[in-house]
Amino acid sequence: MRTAAVIGTGLIGTSAALALTRRGISVHLEDADQDAARTAASLGAGTTELPDGPVDLAVIAVPPALVGKVLADCQRRGLARCYTDVASVKAGPRGEIAALGLDTVHYIGSHPMAGRERSGPLAATADLFEGRPWVLTPTADTDTETLNAALELVALCGAMPIVMDAADHDRAVALVSHAPQLLSSLVAARLEHADETAVRLSGQGVRDVTRIAASNPAMWIDILSANAGVVADVLDDLAADLADTVTALRALQAADEGERRTGAAGIEAVMRRGNTGQARIPGKHGAPPTRYETVTVVLGDQPGELGRLFGEVGALGVNIEDVTIEHSTGQQVGHVQLAVAPAMVRVLAAGLRERGWGVAGGAAGWGRGSRCAGLWGVGREEGQQVGRVQLAVAPAMVRVLAAGLRERGWGCGTGGSAARGFAGWGGGLVGLWGRGTGGGFRWAGRGWAGVH
Repeated sequence: MRTAAVIGTGLIGTSAALALTRRGISVHLEDADQDAARTAASLGAGTTELPDGPVDLAVIAVPPALVGKVLADCQRRGLARCYTDVASVKAGPRGEIAALGLDTVHYIGSHPMAGRERSGPLAATADLFEGRPWVLTPTADTDTETLNAALELVALCGAMPIVMDAADHDRAVALVSHAPQLLSSLVAARLEHADETAVRLSGQGVRDVTRIAASNPAMWIDILSANAGVVADVLDDLAADLADTVTALRALQAADEGERRTGAAGIEAVMRRGNTGQARIPGKHGAPPTRYETVTVVLGDQPGELGRLFGEVGALGVNIEDVTIEHSTGQQVGHVQLAVAPAMVRVLAAGLRERGWGVAGGAAGWGRGSRCAGLWGVGREEGQQVGRVQLAVAPAMVRVLAAGLRERGWGCGTGGSAARGFAGWGGGLVGLWGRGTGGGFRWAGRGWAGVH
């Protein structure tokens, strides 16, 4: 691939364009909002000038409801030799494309499984798709050249291709993405008019559950409108489980002992089903789920404390598999939970105590692949020996931290997540990648504060 066009310069389109230009591809940008296209171009995502002839691949990065219309316009103009879209729903656009009688030989649907709570070109980063799954939905009509062009796009963006049927894809994302988004919003909505005292008691659990509730409603209306029926089916099943759970909870208050036992059995059953489902989520680097154990360390809220802790862990030869931080209400300390291999728990706890660290209690089980939130969020990339780390810092320190990390060879981006090495910023969030080697994540920060 030498040339490409990106139609739609929001988060996904601009991120794809940035990834392609970084690999030397000549990218032409289009958007109904000329300001958005010019902003993307100013970021280095390409040019707003029209190509001299057909480009090798056109990437249609518009809401699902507009894919058919935009593809029709692009094919009428002869914009590209091959076409793909990156909408988050596939069956609806495919049906519309067929109904419009468009060329399906040189078109393939796709969906990169990546995103952020922020939207627009200014939220984009060339590394957004690094290590992430990218679903391709070819049909019997799709020719080899088009499939190969899409595969090359995925490779250039650093993602991993997964081939699926369009309807199967939509059912899958309804279950693992669309329904969870609504559930997160519903839980967060309970806090809207809650008593301030109750809200101040919020801990890591509610932060984990409500993190994605900060997403852009307008963007999600576009997504959910295109997959509404399938998402509604998932929520119907959840509603039935919720009704059974409410009944079980009422039974726990009954005067009759038999009813109370029935209620307890109902609650236990739904929680055990949850245990089983959570254990199926892929673990570190896509490997089967495995149990880690945690060592909890009390940490002061001063610059350099996390760096000192991670340095001590590295000196002990222990790899940090995952990490999360929970803040103490009213105190300038945090509890850092380090997930490590079970065989290393005693070594780590004893070694840290000898070095003067406050190590709390005993070890606790930790399911591999659990997504951390709080000051740190560590997401493992399937198929790659790296992890995506998001560092929440005071807004005034974001540029200082990002610049300092660049100077130390971590590489750079302009988004809110980063790799070993690239650091980016968005709000008060800076990201890193740490490789799964002895010593865990290398720390080059200047302290920690705040919650994302």
